[in-house]
Amino acid sequence: MSGHSHWAGIKHKKAANDAKRGKVWSKCARIIIVAARGGGGDPAVNLALRYAIEKAKSVNMPKDTIEKAIKKGTGDVEGVSYEEILYEGYGTNGVAIMVETLTDNRNRTGPEIKRLFERHGGSFGISGCVSWMFSKKGVVTVSTATVAEEDLMDIALGAGADDMQTTGEVFEITCEPTQYDQLLSALRDREISTEIADLVMVPQNTIDISEAAVATKILKFMEALDDHDDVQNVSANFNISDEIVAQIS
Repeated sequence: MSGHSHWAGIKHKKAANDAKRGKVWSKCARIIIVAARGGGGDPAVNLALRYAIEKAKSVNMPKDTIEKAIKKGTGDVEGVSYEEILYEGYGTNGVAIMVETLTDNRNRTGPEIKRLFERHGGSFGISGCVSWMFSKKGVVTVSTATVAEEDLMDIALGAGADDMQTTGEVFEITCEPTQYDQLLSALRDREISTEIADLVMVPQNTIDISEAAVATKILKFMEALDDHDDVQNVSANFNISDEIVAQIS
């Protein structure tokens, strides 16, 4: 399992608990506010806002909460101003890690993210030290139990997808960001539900993790970063086998 797909799967499974605490809703609200501020409050013409709303709906964020976040972004309701900041560094075994944040106080967030790197045996890096290893892709997963592989392959490639692989119990489809909306529309038209659908940073190359103790350490670090209130996305270039995952699950 590669860093982007495996971590996305873990986040998907823990989203329900995060939603109960309201943490995931708070993070979604920030994305909506920033998207609305940058491109207006109409998701029909603001693609970033449409993606943000879809992400919020996927974790059962209430409609009125979504609408309030949009109004904060457009200035109709007073709200906090957020800044997008990317932090980079290395974890155990030289795993490259990117941390995307939305913060209202960079003087607070930067030192806190740095401390998390240090606490988990990582190395906090300078801007650009690992981002060159990643490229943004649309990643969509569909349960293998819901559709035949050949049928899904035809739909995905017809919608402009780059690749489709079987990863455990899901089909993982990747595409360029420009094709992401078209891919989602094609799946919706065929009434094919997705488990994960997001624009993520995908590594060009991965580092194989063959020891359960190391894998556990890396995943704990990823969870600690993801649990930070200002963190929106965490990307890494680790590769953990299904056997190792089974050992530490």
